[in-house]
Amino acid sequence: MPERWAVVGGGMLGMALAAKLAEAGNDVTLLERSVDLGGLAASWQVGDVVWDRHYHVILSVDSALLTLLEDLDLDVRWRTTRTGLYAGGELHSVSSTAEYLRLPVLGPMAKARIGLTMLAASRRRDWGPLEEMTAEQWLIRWSGTQAYQSFWRPLLRSKLGDLAEQASAAFIWAVLRRLYSARRSGAKREMLGFVPGGYAVIIDAMGEALRAAGVTMQTGAEVRSVVSDDWGVVVTTATTGPATFDRVVVTAAAPVAARLVPQLTDRERQRCADVAYMGIVCPSVVLDRPLGGFYTTNITDSGLPFTGVIEMSALVDDFAGATLAYLPRYIPADDPLLGADDDAIVDQFLGGLRTMFPDLAEGSVRAARVSRVRYVLPVPTVGYSRRLPPMRTSVRGVSLVNSAHIVNGTLNVDETLRLADGALTVITEPRPVARLP
Repeated sequence: MPERWAVVGGGMLGMALAAKLAEAGNDVTLLERSVDLGGLAASWQVGDVVWDRHYHVILSVDSALLTLLEDLDLDVRWRTTRTGLYAGGELHSVSSTAEYLRLPVLGPMAKARIGLTMLAASRRRDWGPLEEMTAEQWLIRWSGTQAYQSFWRPLLRSKLGDLAEQASAAFIWAVLRRLYSARRSGAKREMLGFVPGGYAVIIDAMGEALRAAGVTMQTGAEVRSVVSDDWGVVVTTATTGPATFDRVVVTAAAPVAARLVPQLTDRERQRCADVAYMGIVCPSVVLDRPLGGFYTTNITDSGLPFTGVIEMSALVDDFAGATLAYLPRYIPADDPLLGADDDAIVDQFLGGLRTMFPDLAEGSVRAARVSRVRYVLPVPTVGYSRRLPPMRTSVRGVSLVNSAHIVNGTLNVDETLRLADGALTVITEPRPVARLP
């Protein structure tokens, strides 16, 4: 008999799970708090430009994502892109091996050991032992103290802040493997892809596929609670009130999921609370001129308000001559900047951009808009996989699946789709739920 499922959360993970559950013959309802589907992959408008709210890119190794795009009959455009490094107050190109070797801010030995570190990460397959040491310990072992202090540590802190010292080596291994995979052999040029129209096109196509599969989609449906009783699992939303399902899977971030499911045990609730998240404040700016021409500019200098520059128009040619750039800053989930005024954030971040690009005139900025998300990146710390929140909970009929369950990769759309594949078997098992150790 088909089961009645509710999927809480209409991001890429929730949509993928809803599609798989419907394909298995279930009656599926997808509940999304926002008026639009897509979550972190949703699009928005900045001035005259409509594009992704956060920056995304496709790699040639993103097999789960590429399979989805093929199933949706969507084409991918591939471009050779460049990478920059802002260090010592100057912008450097590190888009090829030759440019990296000429980089003046690192000595020959540091360059050689950094290259060896990247090569070691790209060739390693067993990530388990790396979870038992910190990224700092592993990077110093391979790159040396000097290279770690001048190169790796600033990059880690720009992404993880004070959590940089707690992140496991498995985290940096996953990051380096993914970055290395974007480089082709020979000249090691970076090859990245995108779908014309951005993720709005992908999400629209996924929505149409879900409708065709019979999935009921409710947007603007803020879920207040998920409670199990003798009749099933009751999901209460702010707009439509309670509805009963046989099973429910909650795809919200672990701390949010713990609030939505009040019947979790203290141990389960603690597992959710123990996941350390980084949030993000990310202005999108539309300019009338290019910046450095790099898709990604990494920053090792301190004092700038953002942790990198993503020049999307160096990859995508859909902006009618304008430049779209993202200025992300990763911060703890409780950082006051998440509640700061938009105009103040834009002024501060544009000031930092002019520090990097002094010739950027005031009139060059056509539009800006600030995105902020409290829970974005779960930081895998030492021993992380042993402390995960449960997928199958002690609450009858209730499962949790979210980005905290990505244990041997980094947060991106391809890993999210892989997570949906792996979680499906777990959440649909008929066996009794095992208690946490």
